Amino acid sequence: MSQFSDVFNRTGHKALIAYLTVGYPSLNATLETAVALAEWGCDILELGIPFSDPLADGATIQEASFQALKQGVTPTICLEVAAKLRQRIDVPLVFMTYYNPVFSFGLEKFCQSSVAAGINGLIVPDLPPEEGADLERAAWQEGLDIIYLLTPTSGEERIHLVAERSRGFIYLVSLTGVTGVRETLPFELENFVSLVRRETALPLCVGFGISTPEQAQRVAHIADGVIVGSRILQLMKEHPTPELKALVTGLRDALDSC
Repeated sequence: MSQFSDVFNRTGHKALIAYLTVGYPSLNATLETAVALAEWGCDILELGIPFSDPLADGATIQEASFQALKQGVTPTICLEVAAKLRQRIDVPLVFMTYYNPVFSFGLEKFCQSSVAAGINGLIVPDLPPEEGADLERAAWQEGLDIIYLLTPTSGEERIHLVAERSRGFIYLVSLTGVTGVRETLPFELENFVSLVRRETALPLCVGFGISTPEQAQRVAHIADGVIVGSRILQLMKEHPTPELKALVTGLRDALDSC
């Protein structure tokens, strides 16, 4: 059974998923903020492995990744951070990474090391399911879920394929473009989620552009979880800040009121 089942099987509960870039603004900040996020009500933590060419990410996450790389953060260090986190919190942990670092590390070795560090799932934005068989085999052998993405431009064939191959949940990209804070979400979001819902019983979680409790509440009416990243990074400093706590508790309250 997927490690995410306990999150999504709670009747009426909407998942709050938070993204952090490992090593931004420091490794200690990643650790302390991750622990705080879990305490404030985040159900799943997505840990971004810094990469030099993060095609799916907007300016905020690109800058965070760049700063982490300047500090020498590597996939091995990210594994060490995950292991330290696993000793302190029990929420599911997901690595968000690109395929090149995983391939360079070695698919089987990376999956084995991830599970040993307490990671429960992988999100690899530049790996389409048509090319994911090798990583899927390595991951599933270790009990590691592969979480694929769908965008508003995904056709019926791609939606069916992702629904068939994803494990844990499906990541729905709310808009065409890259990550980043947006003032509004697309008008067509409800139709997009409904289209995917007809193809799968897997939980559907929406990310990209969500930065306010009002946006999170809108998403929670149609999906099973909300993913917030860029706004969290914007509010991060060396230690969890009151502004960050206010954001996360506001998001949690908005989801719980649905």
